[in-house]
Amino acid sequence: MSLRERKRARTRQALVDAATRLFETQGYEGTTIADIAAAAEIGTRTFFSYFATKEDLLFPEAEDRLRAALDAIAARDPGDRPAEVLLIALRHVGEASDEIVSPLAALRLELISTVPSVRGRGLQIQQDAQLEIARHLAAAFPDELDVVGAAALTGAFVGAVTGALQALFDQPDGRGPAELRAAMQAAVAQTLAPWMDER
Repeated sequence: MSLRERKRARTRQALVDAATRLFETQGYEGTTIADIAAAAEIGTRTFFSYFATKEDLLFPEAEDRLRAALDAIAARDPGDRPAEVLLIALRHVGEASDEIVSPLAALRLELISTVPSVRGRGLQIQQDAQLEIARHLAAAFPDELDVVGAAALTGAFVGAVTGALQALFDQPDGRGPAELRAAMQAAVAQTLAPWMDER
C-alpha cells in the first residue's frame, strides 16, 4: 500500500477501535458519531469519508469477507465442490484477520440482538452478500446448482457461521482467536457435510 493508503487504513481502524470502546462503556445509543470521531482524533465531517453510518462501524470487514468468497469462487480448482469453495473462503478470511472472532464480533452479535438499527443493517449486509455469493456460485457450478440450490447452500453457510459464533461467544471459556476460529470452521464444515458428500 502507498503511504496515503496506510494512513487511511490506520485512521479507519482507529475509528473502529474507538467505537468499540465507547459502545462498551457508554452503550450504543449513548455514543454519538461526534464522540467516536473525537476519540479517534479526527473531525466529525471526516468520519463520513470512512463510514456512512454509525452502524457500519460494527461491520468493518463485511466487504472483505464478501470479496474473499467471490475470489474463492473465481479461483476454484477444477475438482472443487461448491461447499468446499465456501469453506476455502472462510479459511482465507480467518488467515487474513481475527476480526470474525474478535471482541468486536461478540459486541456486534450482542447489539444485533438488542438494537433494531444494528439488526437492520446487519440483515441488509447479510442478505446482499448472500444474494451475490449465490449468484456467483450458480454461475460457477451450473451442472450442480441452480439459483435456488445456490441460495440454499449460501444460506446454510452464512447461518452456520453466525450460529457457531453466537454459541462460542455465549459460552466464553478462555479460548484465543485461533481456537475460536478453528472451532467455528469445524462446526461450519460439519454443517456443510451433506453438500460435500453428494455427487
